[in-house]
Amino acid sequence: MIIIMKHAATTAQVANVAARVEQMGCQAHLSEGVERTIIGVIGNERPIDREQIERMAGVERTVPVLRPFKLASREFHPQDTVFPINGVSIGGEGLIVMAGPCAVESRELLMETAEIVKDAGAHVLRGGAYKPRTSPYSFQGLGEEGLRLLAEARQQTGLPVVTEVMAPEQVPLVSTYADILQIGARSMQNYALLHAVGESQRPVLLKRGMMSTIEELLMSAEYILSHGNHRVILCERGIRTFEKYTRNTLDISAVPLLKQLSHLPVMVDPSHGTGHWELVVPVARAAIAAGADGLIVEVHPRPEEALSDGAQSLKPSRFVELMQMLPPIAAALGRTL
Repeated sequence: MIIIMKHAATTAQVANVAARVEQMGCQAHLSEGVERTIIGVIGNERPIDREQIERMAGVERTVPVLRPFKLASREFHPQDTVFPINGVSIGGEGLIVMAGPCAVESRELLMETAEIVKDAGAHVLRGGAYKPRTSPYSFQGLGEEGLRLLAEARQQTGLPVVTEVMAPEQVPLVSTYADILQIGARSMQNYALLHAVGESQRPVLLKRGMMSTIEELLMSAEYILSHGNHRVILCERGIRTFEKYTRNTLDISAVPLLKQLSHLPVMVDPSHGTGHWELVVPVARAAIAAGADGLIVEVHPRPEEALSDGAQSLKPSRFVELMQMLPPIAAALGRTL
């Protein structure tokens, strides 16, 4: 249930209603909009006396939220969620591009790529220090050394850093180095990890699982939001289907659907979504046209030498071309890059 406060409701009235909700054994989550405050009532399966709440001073009305994801829903937070990360605004009018190598392979490679994507106009540097791989014999990442290199690249370029965290016990360490914690597709329903990143209060990039529904993605976001961590970014990166000509099937319809159901920012990963560099640029353009708030793209100076996902990585010249193609699309939608 959500409680919609009157336009003229005072701070004291909002506090009184929130306190009453807590007395009922529920959690009160405040969403302060431009015109009014909404209080989300979460938890406690016992029925709430709506009439009692509506009689309280400052309350306009109560509305039941029927969807299983409460805090992630548009009903709870009608306005788009927008938040800054080191000077970069996520979810606003401007589009965000995160770019970099799939994995941190070496200092030289990372610094070279970081300068390339920065010069091309990227806003966030991506790179994996820990790499979950299908084969135990594949490159697994540099671990903490990779995190230190990412922090050095941030200092050199000024770009915020996003990198994956794979286990709850890694959250404090990764949080020390990264600006955004990435939950990979394989970890989307690792509930202990979702609790941990929620408690960390760090921004989170939550990727859709390769066999997960839209509702399952939003319920995973709900775990993070339930800890009062509202800086969550949803990411569509393709799902597994019977199609063999692409690595995954990128669900472009997920973008407008997520924007309809939820207030959270939505990114698209055309690299994992297709698995082939030739498809990354056209799918990236389609994602922006569909309403995505940004992209996360793999870029490598020498993809043929990459230790991870070289086939889907853009060479610098192709990434520059992509960045030049996006502004006209953004402008057609009333947005900027």
